[in-house]
Amino acid sequence: MTAPAQVDAGVRSLSATISRGLMTMAHNSFALIGLVVAFCALTLVSRDDLRHAGEAQLRSWLQARTQAPAAEAAVADADVSAADDAAMMAAVDRATASNPQQLPRNQANVAYWLAKKYRVAPEPLAVLVSEAYQVGKDTKLDPTLILAIMAVESSFNPFAQSSVGAQGLMQVMTKIHTDKYEHFGGHFAAFDPVTNLRVGVKVLQECIERAGSLEGGLKYYVGAANLPTDGGYAAKVMAEHFRIKQVAEGRSNTPKAPVAPAAKPSLSAQADMPAAAATVADKAKAASNSAAAAAAETVALADKPAALPAAAKAEATAVAMGS
Repeated sequence: MTAPAQVDAGVRSLSATISRGLMTMAHNSFALIGLVVAFCALTLVSRDDLRHAGEAQLRSWLQARTQAPAAEAAVADADVSAADDAAMMAAVDRATASNPQQLPRNQANVAYWLAKKYRVAPEPLAVLVSEAYQVGKDTKLDPTLILAIMAVESSFNPFAQSSVGAQGLMQVMTKIHTDKYEHFGGHFAAFDPVTNLRVGVKVLQECIERAGSLEGGLKYYVGAANLPTDGGYAAKVMAEHFRIKQVAEGRSNTPKAPVAPAAKPSLSAQADMPAAAATVADKAKAASNSAAAAAAETVALADKPAALPAAAKAEATAVAMGS
């Protein structure tokens, strides 16, 4: 027999021996496992306490495996719910609103009156009214004056912006007074109602100190310091200030005259009723036209404050030429 044949025969014999050994080990292992299982089964059959303990452990393991996903889902739902609750609480904290009924009587009257006149919700106005009274107390300014400026400037729209860049409730020139917003987190705070109110009051204080009077300060505030007139701005603010002050004091600012009871018309009066009705209608129409003309004239004066001196000069010249 040649050498390669001998090597090949040796390798085959070794492989066969190893295979038989592995098969024998596997057979013996399975036999041993079978014996162990049989022994355990016999033990559990003969020992009820061990069987019950094993069943309890197996049951608890299966329950843990079953409840684990449900517990994880419950924890996830709880986290989402907590996040939603936190978001809602944060939204409530950000809201500028309170119950007007919790204000003092005079402030509540002002809040409800302004809400009705300017068609805004009374809850945000309650915060602004309360803040105006607090800031007015700190700065020695009448709170109803502060509210009157907000009413005239923005009609209580916290997002209002003029064509020249005045922003917010008090229509503060944000680009000019950026430094005043640094304490409140930056110029975007101009659209926070309470912040804009506080900054606007600071600007108003500076204007009053520079002008030396309230009317002069209002002229500075509206940006008409270098103009001959403010276009009626100060008068408009003071008129609204007077009305709000009356409301705060519990007095109506639109008194109505008592109406006398109408007498029963006679036969001759009944004959004259169509003509009298026509006369009353004509008078009402004339009054309406007169009011519209006055309103148009007021708007024209407010829009063109610089044109007043020229018009007055032309009128004076005409009078002089006529004389």
